[in-house]
Amino acid sequence: MPFDIKTLMAENLSRDNAMYGEHVNSKFAKALKIIGFDKTYVRGKGSYLFDSNGDKYLDMLAGYGMFNIGRNHPVVQKALTDFIEADYSSLVQMETPVLCGVLARELKQRIGYGLNKVYFCSTGAEANETAIKFARRATGRNTVLYASCAFHGLTTGALAMNGSEVFKENFGDLAASRKIPLGDIAALERELSKGDVAAFFIEPVQGKGVNMPPAGFLAEASKLCHEHGSLFIADEVQSGIGRTGKFIALHHEKDVKPDVVIVSKSLSGGYVPIAAVVMTEKVFGKTFSSLDRAVVHSSTFGKSNFAMTAGLATLSVLDDENLIENAARMGDLLGQRLLALKDKYEFIADVRWRGLMLAIEFGKPKSLKLKTAWATVNKINEDLFCQAITIPLLQDHKILTQVAGNKMTTIKLIPPLTFNESDIDWFMDGFEKVMQDLHRFPGPAWESLTRIAKNALAGSPKGSKS
Repeated sequence: MPFDIKTLMAENLSRDNAMYGEHVNSKFAKALKIIGFDKTYVRGKGSYLFDSNGDKYLDMLAGYGMFNIGRNHPVVQKALTDFIEADYSSLVQMETPVLCGVLARELKQRIGYGLNKVYFCSTGAEANETAIKFARRATGRNTVLYASCAFHGLTTGALAMNGSEVFKENFGDLAASRKIPLGDIAALERELSKGDVAAFFIEPVQGKGVNMPPAGFLAEASKLCHEHGSLFIADEVQSGIGRTGKFIALHHEKDVKPDVVIVSKSLSGGYVPIAAVVMTEKVFGKTFSSLDRAVVHSSTFGKSNFAMTAGLATLSVLDDENLIENAARMGDLLGQRLLALKDKYEFIADVRWRGLMLAIEFGKPKSLKLKTAWATVNKINEDLFCQAITIPLLQDHKILTQVAGNKMTTIKLIPPLTFNESDIDWFMDGFEKVMQDLHRFPGPAWESLTRIAKNALAGSPKGSKS
């Protein structure tokens, strides 16, 4: 019987959550079910998802920022189909693939800063691991610095630079690392002056919480790193490839001189795992220092012509459809409309954005009734409040969003860069209705939260933190 993926999917579609729970991750499957996120999505196009019932959803999550050019873009589809049909060789390993050189040239031109070598691998976490390794070799030092609330991946080296302790619990000793408060230049200088720092890793716009350092910090940080013999490494895994209205978020800042810039996630249009570590000749040359060290570091899938094809097609779409400019324009429009609600709704504490990377932060209200509601919910679970927003947005308004991070009262919005004014209207209409319901206490929104909390607690063993 010939293999038929469409038939296989159709036969198992109605059991997706149960099968995932049984064979992959039961905790994740159960968590989605408790909060009503166990939808079965069967199609994606542009900024939209479609479920098995035929309902259309506005995707404000974009696969954690993977689909900058929108889902299933026809240009990338055709490029990959053409590549497959050509029966072209790929991953011979003992070769110098032409498309690697072409994509590397494109990235160097777009990123700039005199960075002239590119190392390709598969994921953002792997790219950060590579950067740690290269920084240690380049400087002869072991320690890396990172900022509070940072997220650079969950492999052990990248995990050592995670700003949230919950991710690090019970995973043993990690790489030598130290944390500084985001934007604290004095703290950075103190740590660099100890003389053991290989590199300072920084997200110009943080994925967890959409936090940004104050103006001038990145320039001063890069200067201090160089004065103390350390590398300045910009992690643009989520903030890059046009997300913030520039090709990389670092381009918003003046006088920054990075040694390494990391891009990944949306570089392939969401089709193929790909990441690029773009660096100076000096950093690159320290690792690949001689002929016998030409393969001292490598990645099995890093030179895939299939991935390079997707990357080149994605860059073409960004240019042809002016998606970077659209990200800047739509981000400002959505950000300003959200900011205008701050005085109207007590729970909204802050709105911040750069391009189409936005955060809505919620905080303790002023009125007595709402203070009581806020205190009650946060006493049950610090992660619970934002579910009162994300759940009705999905269930009642068909809008997919996410909480910005563990123990955060912040919603993050990272829609595809194809996002338009109609999408903004769709989101704003749903969000304001959710806000109206949330500002009525007691009311259905708070009853739903209490029910979710009870279900979650009932499903957890005594003393469990899961």
